[in-house]
Amino acid sequence: MEMVPSEENQLVPKEIENAAEEPRVLCIVQDTTNAKTVNERLTLNLPASTTLSKLFEDVAHKASYVNGTFDLAWGKSGDMGSLDPSSEMSLTESGFEPGKRNFLQLTDKDGEQPQIASDESGTAGSSGLDDSSQERFIGPLPRDGAVGCSSDYSSPSYSYSSILNKSDTGYVGLVNQAMTCYLNSLLQTLFMTPEFRNALYNWEFEESEEDPVTSIPYQLQRLFLLLQTSKKRAIETTDVTRSFGWDSSEAWQQHDVQELCRVMFDALEQKWKQTEQADLINQLYQGKLKDYVRCLECGYESWRIDTYLDIPLVIRPFGASQAYGSVEEALQAFVQPETLDGANQYFCERCKKKCDARKGLRFLHFPYLLTLQLKRFDFDYSTMHRIKLNDRMSFPEELDMGPFIDVEDEKSPQTESCTDSGAENEGSCHSDQMSNDFSADDGVDEGICLDSASSTERVLKPKVPSLNTSSLTFELFSVMVHSGSAAGGHYYACIKSFSDGQWYSFNDQHVSKITQEDIRKTYGGSSGSRGYYSSAFASSTNAYMLIYRLKDPSRNAKYLDCDDFPEHIKHLVQREKESEEQEKRQREIERNTCKIKLFCMHPVKMMAMMENKLDVHKDKTLREATEMAYKLMELDGVVPLDCCRLVKYDEFHEYLERSYEGEDDTPMGLLLGGVKSSYMFDLLLETRRPEQVFQPYKPGEVMVKVHVVDLKTHTITPPVSIRAYLNQSITEFKQLIAQATELSAETMRVVLERCYNDLRLLYVPNKTLKAEGFFRSNKVFVESSESPDHQVTFTDSLLWKLLDRHGNTIRLFVSLPVQSPGTNRTICQKVGGDTEECSEGSKGNRNSVEAILEESTEKLKNLSLQQQQGSSTSDSQKSSDTSDFEHIESPSPSQEPDSSSVSAVVAVDNRELENRIRAASGGSGGGAYSDPETQFPGEERSDSEVNNDRSTSSVDSDILSSSHSSDTLCNADSGPIQLANGLDSHSITSSRRSKANEGKKETWDTAEEDSGTDSEYDENGKSKTESYYLYFRAEPYAQEDGSGEGGQKCVLVNVDKRITLSAFKQNLEPFVGVTSTQFKVFRVYANNQEFESVRLNETLSSFSDDNKITIRLGRALKKGEYRVKVYQLLVNDAEPCKFLVDTVFAKGMTVKQSKEELMPQLKDQCKLDLNIHKFRLRKKTWKNPGTVFLDYHVYEEDINISSNWEVFLEVLDGPEKMKSMSQLAVLTRRWTPAQMKLEPFQEVVLESSSVEELKEKLSEISGIPLENLEFAKGRGTFPCDISVLEIHQDLDWNPKVSTLNVWPLYICDDGAVVFYRDSTEEPMEQSEDERNELMKKESSRLLKTGHRVSYSPRKEKALKIYLDGGPVKDPGQD
Repeated sequence: MEMVPSEENQLVPKEIENAAEEPRVLCIVQDTTNAKTVNERLTLNLPASTTLSKLFEDVAHKASYVNGTFDLAWGKSGDMGSLDPSSEMSLTESGFEPGKRNFLQLTDKDGEQPQIASDESGTAGSSGLDDSSQERFIGPLPRDGAVGCSSDYSSPSYSYSSILNKSDTGYVGLVNQAMTCYLNSLLQTLFMTPEFRNALYNWEFEESEEDPVTSIPYQLQRLFLLLQTSKKRAIETTDVTRSFGWDSSEAWQQHDVQELCRVMFDALEQKWKQTEQADLINQLYQGKLKDYVRCLECGYESWRIDTYLDIPLVIRPFGASQAYGSVEEALQAFVQPETLDGANQYFCERCKKKCDARKGLRFLHFPYLLTLQLKRFDFDYSTMHRIKLNDRMSFPEELDMGPFIDVEDEKSPQTESCTDSGAENEGSCHSDQMSNDFSADDGVDEGICLDSASSTERVLKPKVPSLNTSSLTFELFSVMVHSGSAAGGHYYACIKSFSDGQWYSFNDQHVSKITQEDIRKTYGGSSGSRGYYSSAFASSTNAYMLIYRLKDPSRNAKYLDCDDFPEHIKHLVQREKESEEQEKRQREIERNTCKIKLFCMHPVKMMAMMENKLDVHKDKTLREATEMAYKLMELDGVVPLDCCRLVKYDEFHEYLERSYEGEDDTPMGLLLGGVKSSYMFDLLLETRRPEQVFQPYKPGEVMVKVHVVDLKTHTITPPVSIRAYLNQSITEFKQLIAQATELSAETMRVVLERCYNDLRLLYVPNKTLKAEGFFRSNKVFVESSESPDHQVTFTDSLLWKLLDRHGNTIRLFVSLPVQSPGTNRTICQKVGGDTEECSEGSKGNRNSVEAILEESTEKLKNLSLQQQQGSSTSDSQKSSDTSDFEHIESPSPSQEPDSSSVSAVVAVDNRELENRIRAASGGSGGGAYSDPETQFPGEERSDSEVNNDRSTSSVDSDILSSSHSSDTLCNADSGPIQLANGLDSHSITSSRRSKANEGKKETWDTAEEDSGTDSEYDENGKSKTESYYLYFRAEPYAQEDGSGEGGQKCVLVNVDKRITLSAFKQNLEPFVGVTSTQFKVFRVYANNQEFESVRLNETLSSFSDDNKITIRLGRALKKGEYRVKVYQLLVNDAEPCKFLVDTVFAKGMTVKQSKEELMPQLKDQCKLDLNIHKFRLRKKTWKNPGTVFLDYHVYEEDINISSNWEVFLEVLDGPEKMKSMSQLAVLTRRWTPAQMKLEPFQEVVLESSSVEELKEKLSEISGIPLENLEFAKGRGTFPCDISVLEIHQDLDWNPKVSTLNVWPLYICDDGAVVFYRDSTEEPMEQSEDERNELMKKESSRLLKTGHRVSYSPRKEKALKIYLDGGPVKDPGQD
């Protein structure tokens, strides 16, 4: 193996020296040798050329095992084959995949556990590894997308050297609320600082003076006590953040840990005013430095004293290619003075002229606790992005600050102050006046918000006693580590305990022991040279803040033991212990609580099924649980407790599974099968009247809802509930029904509805219910009479017709145009299209009300649970709600409808109202009822007026051209629209046809019939075939919400959904007042989206109960016609797409003919007076202009067209240049880097797809020499907006292709956008202010056009701590 010298003059393998240049293999090793390590993951990121033997050495080093005492096997392969520990094959040759995660398992060798390596053995072979290959990350292995870690960076996999429980480490973790790892790291550091912790304990909270919830010191005190005394593995920090005035949204904001430290310290100082701890922060953390300027001619020096809480150390100087290698190096640079000369000369007050001078900083005092911030976050002005510097910077365990203090300055009198020195505060070094005077203004990025409106300045504290320079040795005890990028990441802390000198990793809720080697891994970078690009290949896990403590035995404190706590702390500890015990008991109760859904058919509240959740302890008896459910359902005073019982219930099938007779004293845990997270059944609180007796429900029974059909009155009754057994025969079942309904079993016919509209006559006497398909919950229809209908085949019988109509009738709410005839009519469609008057009298209404009251009482008696089958289109109310009116006697035709009957009809589901009609009509035909007093002339409105009133917008024509689409878009946003029923706008299909529809000719849509009637209908939409009986009934309807527009009238229509749209429109003619060809039908979806229904041959099968329909006046489309939306294309306008008009194009029409028809419409409605030779039509796909349509093109022959099509109209400067479809029209735009400007669009017409021709045409119009011309295709939707700050480097300039129709261009159609430039032209030189100003302008421009501004960083929320309990919302702010 070839060896090369490294930076330390040691020989290392060349492969490792060049590791950054070759692929790397990520190995994740699971140690399965014992229970403690089975959840650990060892992560190795090795060069692909590493040998297998080297892999074993590295694993041995990381796992602290003796090499040769364990095996490695593939972790995810079926054969679990072991790897050869002596093989010299590379990882790639052995089957490892670079760039992917390779899972391995560390297993026993020959049945013996691996030997633990001592510090001297087992690791010598790994000394040659660089940092990247021997790195062991500190912290847990995060799950994908784990809360608290930003997804903007690729987080490394973490592993522990050993994971210990709290009992082993003695320390408690902190729970990450979401992204509060930065807070957890700082809190653990403060907790592990004896001087801070002890001082906090000595502070006593006065509850009479402040609310404990908003007291920051008190909540910190509680948190520290829990960290010291709790038995939990981790505790929450929500009480602390609540005292900051933060809400839950703050948990999702990640902030800088140094910023938090500054703001928290300032908040504590405000809270500790007038207490013994008032000067604590200054005593522990504050140092002093001198900011000076010294004249080099006369020696005069002007200066000022600044205080600091932390020292910011630059990782890499601005513009430098080398990073500082150590903290000492960075400190030396921090105090290194700079020379002010030339244009930067300093005006000396003594010399009275500008002189060369030296400007710098000198440390006067160092604090007891020295905080160093490594400035790893920077701004890259070339990319305009925040970046993180991952360069290596080492730091010592003991830091001697003696060389950096200015002893002379410390002794010199501090009487002068210079205010014109020009010295700027670097980082967190600030003057006394500026140090922590945070403004309450929202523009400030960090600070605290005081309850006082006036700003509060920090009062200068007594000076810290001078430190002897001989004792300026500081020891490291906390390293706050950041892992990730500038866009986000994860913080954790490595902290040394002053009790035993052991280092620990505090990573949110995980606390583990670590070693000095782990601390060295946080230096960052790699062992290679510290070049400018070194951080690109370095680890993103590195130290960010360092905290040192002065080594001074006289001042170094120890942690307070529990026995030494002040009295108020001991009381607080006792309260916290009691609270923790109470919480533990509560958790125990929760673990033994059964939580199950509870239902009850409330006898008073509208007979509605009420739902709640019953939480009952497993040891509570059934009697006690019933009492709890009784109170929960608010039945006290409504029903006596002894008239209630709990039964096992299946809500999905509406099935009463069993009752619990004689088990009142049985614990609920036994009845429910134990405490479970969820149950496969529910409970029902059943009620009865005092004179009734509860019916026992036995397991194995099935529930049957029986509807009685009356052939004489054509009515279907509400259901009666009975229970049967699956092994009962049909004969026994009929006897059971006869007992419940008092019908004759001998003449009884029973019809089972197995699923929607699937009717099965049960006629085999000895067949069991199970064989007939009965399940838990069933619905049957019974009829028992001497009618000759018994002798007719079931599918031809009146019974079948009634049930078939019952299953296919839907209710629709139809909004009529403002001016339409009266709606006080009821029409029933008969064979041949005849109609018959249907009216109702007040007697029928009285009967219906009595029926409702009687049936409601019956519901309570029998617990008739309302049917809610979801297998069909809103079949939920067919048998219960709607049948409330099915006993109404049919009135005579002479009775006039009154308001009471109308309101009664409106109040219920009307799908069964048609059953009252035949008794009055006797089947005779008659003309439609017409009221001359309410007849209004139809108001004709143009299509464009209708659509402009509703602000129509577009849908891609390709989407709406589906041949199975029932509806087309009228008022919706572009693209396929998610409708209320979960379907896309192009996926609404005609549903099944029933037997009644068999034999009827069905013509499915083709492209030819996409927009109108097909061959089954004539031009007026009249049916060519004889119509069979389809039910239609309309009643006036008053909208309760008053949403009708300007007195708009509505009708409630009950109609057979197998009716065609053509027949449906014909039935609506008397209500609209015009023929069906003069109005349009729009289906209304969620959010009031409207789709026009245009296919007359399709049925209403896709409609469901309570769908809304809007009728609008206007000519309906004829066969071969298409509704078209016309938009104007304005290529150089800020909004290039402008809606003009709605129009109609017809199949066979030429483009020129359509332009001729458009011209008067454009002139009248849009004030556009156009010359037919000076504008063109072209394809519109979303916002993109496409194919140019030539005048001789014919719709549906040369141009495919579909419903609700959209086209662009483009006004030309001159005659049309496009003459042939072989030509290509390209929109080009010049980019001028020297002016940072994009020129307007110009169209270039090409005779072919040749790149050479394109460049020649661009050279011709721009004057750029052909050899200097470069072009690139625009990205995104038209007009392909891009920032002038990005266009020069972000586009794929000058692709190496010869034709336009290949990758990466794919320019195959008109309308493509091409940018071009002069390759010799350099971008404009800009100052930082000019660039920032341009950035603001570009951001404003692109945001207006909806373009994503990629260079504009997300605005970070300022970190604030509120001393008055929370932020005050500014009403002027959004």
